[in-house]
Amino acid sequence: MHAKNKNNDPNIGSSLGYYISFGGAVLILLWIGIFKFTPTEANAIKPLIENHPLSAWMYTILSVQTVSNIVGVVEILVAILLILTLKFDELKKYAGFAMCVIFLMTLSYLFTTPNIWKIIDGVPYTDFFILKDLMYLGFGMHLVSYKTV
Repeated sequence: MHAKNKNNDPNIGSSLGYYISFGGAVLILLWIGIFKFTPTEANAIKPLIENHPLSAWMYTILSVQTVSNIVGVVEILVAILLILTLKFDELKKYAGFAMCVIFLMTLSYLFTTPNIWKIIDGVPYTDFFILKDLMYLGFGMHLVSYKTV
């Protein structure tokens, strides 16, 4: 059963699936964003960032921890923007766009980071923590397509 929202659409903003995806996205962005302030995570993301053509330059002018802190701040700000969409529908497009940028970037690390892919027992294997971003990219695209009245 779906309660209709102000757009009279039973599928956007009112379904259980939407709120589960919403909560998951906020949780992941906040939790991982906060974790970026630790030296462990700063060092863990360094191989991803330093091998990407759009972000490698950052390490020439900033420390490993500062780069990670910037990424963390962006992730936390997007989580806050997402939370604000609960009150302000017109922010959904912006939150969705920001999510698309973040998760397209992280998914692109699968193609720019050396040795991220391995073959185990004949099956391609990667760090699956990045693959979860496919779902968040889809949720971001869903938000971008949201129509306000």
